Amino acid sequence: MVSRPPAVARVLERVTQTARTHQMFLPDETVVVAVSGGPDSMCMLRSLHLLGRLLRIHLEVFHFDHRLREDSSLDARYVERAAAKLGLPFHLCAADSAPAKGESMEDWARRARLRALARTLKETGADKAAMGHTVDDQAETVLLAIIRGAGLDAAAGIRPVQGPYARPLIDTTREEVEAFVRALRLRPRLDPTNRDTHILRNAVRLRVIPEMERAVDREVKATLARTASVLREDAEELQDLARRAFDELYSEEPLGFSLPATALISLPRALGTRVARQALYNVGVVPTSENIDAVLDIASGRRGRRRSLPDGLLVTRDREYVRVSRGGDG
Repeated sequence: MVSRPPAVARVLERVTQTARTHQMFLPDETVVVAVSGGPDSMCMLRSLHLLGRLLRIHLEVFHFDHRLREDSSLDARYVERAAAKLGLPFHLCAADSAPAKGESMEDWARRARLRALARTLKETGADKAAMGHTVDDQAETVLLAIIRGAGLDAAAGIRPVQGPYARPLIDTTREEVEAFVRALRLRPRLDPTNRDTHILRNAVRLRVIPEMERAVDREVKATLARTASVLREDAEELQDLARRAFDELYSEEPLGFSLPATALISLPRALGTRVARQALYNVGVVPTSENIDAVLDIASGRRGRRRSLPDGLLVTRDREYVRVSRGGDG
């Protein structure tokens, strides 16, 4: 590392420390690197390639073509050439649908990309997927959670490791990424939609955070990232407690599930909502605040109360249990 340009060495040291701190990769694991062709993902790809022997990992490259721009295939060809130059296997997936009317393009793109990445992990038998989130992405995520009125779990930001997904640049700033790219004379692809401030995340990145930094005359992204780290510790502790409560209370039933009503409502609300959320997840229901509140409300009510939920689900309260089952019409 010491013989490389300082900007490159700095990122390699940061990625090495992040990978080791969070135990991102085990020796001889195969890691699918999700590469859009932009600066962040190209920095991640080249960093992991340079560190491959040190980290003892095997790399493959994944690209998802959202087909939202006429020239999106050029991004795919760019990434394919980058993978070939490094001698790495390349996997290309493309969207087979488009956002529904009124649907957030950003949310649709993220879900479609993650589904394709998950399929690629399964098909290749790879152990991990690497994603190129940075300190800046972390800061943006915290602010977005606050703007949207989300809870602790959302404000805790992006986890360095979540299941098979690892984020080796999560302690690296976008400024460091750009210096790395310049030092290696890379020419990453630039997505013009990233400049569209009608997209909320872009507005936060391009307007809100710069204005905050001007107002307080200090850099705030690292501070927001540290805040996420502190909140994440609290969120993980709550989640661990909720997991234990869930294991004790949850009973699967042929058409849904049941939870002891008195025990559920006796939990602190922070735990009760997490138990209800996981129970709804288990039966394939999106655990919106409204659905979670419905389960807790019926659990705290009198016997015989009932309430319909989306997807044909019915919440009922009998003598001892709150039950959620399919097929009810309320």
